Amino acid sequence: MVDSFTEWNPAVSCYYTDNNTAHQCCSILPVTVYQPPDNVSISFDPLMVEGRQHALQCAVHNVAPAASLTVTFYRGRKTLAQRQSNNTDRKPVTETFTLHITPNKEDDGGQYRCEAKLELGPEGPQLPPVVMSQNVTATVHYKPQFVSPSSDLHPITITEGDPLQLNCSAVGNPTPSYSWMLPLGKPAPSGGSVLTIKAVTTADEGQYTCSVSNKMGIITVTFTVVVQGLDTTTTTTTTTTTPGQNSSTSRILIHRFMLCFMLLFCALV
Repeated sequence: MVDSFTEWNPAVSCYYTDNNTAHQCCSILPVTVYQPPDNVSISFDPLMVEGRQHALQCAVHNVAPAASLTVTFYRGRKTLAQRQSNNTDRKPVTETFTLHITPNKEDDGGQYRCEAKLELGPEGPQLPPVVMSQNVTATVHYKPQFVSPSSDLHPITITEGDPLQLNCSAVGNPTPSYSWMLPLGKPAPSGGSVLTIKAVTTADEGQYTCSVSNKMGIITVTFTVVVQGLDTTTTTTTTTTTPGQNSSTSRILIHRFMLCFMLLFCALV
């Protein structure tokens, strides 16, 4: 039994005597000396940009033999990839493993780590030693994106006197800022994602454009507002007569005139 090894390439021989010939023989025994990592660390630029490639680097310190090492990269609980070393040196070394990723906005705030596992072979102790790195949180910068679908192709019809609220809320990193452009050059309200008019008039009809921006980019959305006036109803009463009614009225008048004329004539005679 050997308590410890100080040689990383030991030449171990087994000597024995052949009982038939009394000759002494020997065999070379393959011996692998393992050393688990002293430390494992992960590093990368903590400020990432959506759509750009970034490198995660996992450093495994003072491990032997490096060829028996397996390194696994994680984001949260999700396994990203595994790496192995091509280093055939049997002495303890420090190895750095690299994984390239292209983050998106869902990776903002994600935690990355790596682990190093030293495979001891089928005859080695189980489970093999595993050393974990610390967790490092990533910040991903990305241009604004609207929370709701665009309203460019959907006019908003509203009745005069009703309240109006236009919402162009968006997410982005860094936090985006808002600006509004109103119809007919009206003064824009102070920056905010929601524009409110308590009671619309026909003068409020037109296009409202909201611009959302941060240092990663700018997006816009246009709301088309149509204002309907209040309904008013006027009732007019008219009297109509038909041609037959006009002829009958004329005959009655003529008959009355003749009757009066005859009475006057009789009185004179």
